[in-house]
Order: sequence, then structure tokens, then C-alpha cells
Amino acid sequence: MNTAFEENRNRTILITGAGTGIGAAAARRLSGAGFSVVLHCRTHRENAENLAREIREQGREARVISFDVADTQACETALNEDIQAHGAYWGVVLNAGIARDAAFPAMEHEAWQQVLDTDLGSFYNVLRPCIMPMIHLRDGGRIVVVSSVSGITGNRGQVNYSAAKAGLIAAAKSLAVELGKRKITVNAVAPGVIDTGMVSEEVREHALPLVPLGRLGDPEEVAGTIAFLCSRDAAYITRQVISVNGGMC
Repeated sequence: MNTAFEENRNRTILITGAGTGIGAAAARRLSGAGFSVVLHCRTHRENAENLAREIREQGREARVISFDVADTQACETALNEDIQAHGAYWGVVLNAGIARDAAFPAMEHEAWQQVLDTDLGSFYNVLRPCIMPMIHLRDGGRIVVVSSVSGITGNRGQVNYSAAKAGLIAAAKSLAVELGKRKITVNAVAPGVIDTGMVSEEVREHALPLVPLGRLGDPEEVAGTIAFLCSRDAAYITRQVISVNGGMC
């Protein structure tokens, strides 16, 4: 008997941005490890519902929740209702994000604010309603935030995105210190150029020559790292940033 799989059956992980890309791949990997999953979406509801159906057909639990991660009140209302109805999350994968690329002198304020509100603001908006219920489980827990190589090195045309993703790393490291005594680990994953719909042609052309492996990454490769950080084997890993970027520096 796979004891870790059986142990995970009693644990639920929320994945934001689970309708497509890295989020959907992570949901499949985590459900495959035995976890019940809550699939968050905002605009890809049909994708998320199809994925939830696929997971349930494999004998595991999945449900869909929808709200805008940039809206503080909407997050609090939706998450509180879901937690009251189904119980606390043992883990959260904070994956939802957007990009609004432009050279900084030409960047509109709206593009700056939307990216900061969504990519960084979601850290507060999503995690704050989840933390105390997670602590009350008295079962440890896992938080994984999806940052980016842009949050470590910066990238042309992505001043807003880089600022938000760097902020996520700092926030995750600080939260890891606060939650360490509760046996809740907090880590960041920093993908490189991953083959999802968020990669603009400009970013692809600029970044791909900088990848020693010479190719785009696959969402499954990032999902594998996320799943590891949520596993029993990662119980002594916290406050870390793990790059999945094909060797970019």
C-alpha cells in the first residue's frame, strides 16, 4: 500500500489558475498523488470543469471555484464559503497570474497596476483567508507560489511582471519564517520560458537563446517540482526558490 497516497486522500490542495498551463498540469500531478484538489479559475471555467470531471473519473475528488484573485473581497467571500462547506485546505498552489508586457517608457499605468494586483496582490488576497484554517488543521501544510525567472533576473519588456514575481519570492520567504513552527512549508518555484499561452513572441525571441537546454519548458516539468514540494519528501524544505528554467542564469 502506498501510505503517502492514502495519507493524502484526507488532504485538499487549492490550485489557482488551474484551468490551463502550469496550474492544470499541477492539478493532475497532485490528484495523481492522492490529494483532493480545488481548481480555481476566472476565465477558463469550461477547461476547469472538464479537468475536474477527468479527475473524478479517475476516482479522486475535485471541484471548481471561481473568483478574481485581484479582488480582495471576492477572494475572501468565495474562499470562506468553500472552507466552511468543505473544510480547510492543507495546501495552496498560488499559480494564477497575467502578463502585460511593454517597454517601460511606453507602459500604461493600467498594465502596471493590473499585473501587480493580480500576480502579487493575489498572495494576500488568496492566502490570508486560508492560513488560519490551515493552522487549525494541526497537520502541517504546504504553500507553493509560482514566481518566474523574471523575478530573479529581470527581463526586457517585463518591468511590471518582474516586480510582481520578485515580490512573490520575498513574501514567500517571509511567510515561511512565520509558519515554520506550524510545520507549514512555504516555497517558490521560478519557471523559465514555459510553453504556455502567456509567453509573448518578444519574450520567446529574447529569452530562448539564453536557455542552455535550447528549448521551451513543458508545464509538466514545472508541475513535477510543485508536486514534489507538496510531498512528504519535501517536509524539511522551506523558504526556498527552485528554478525550473533549462539553465538560464
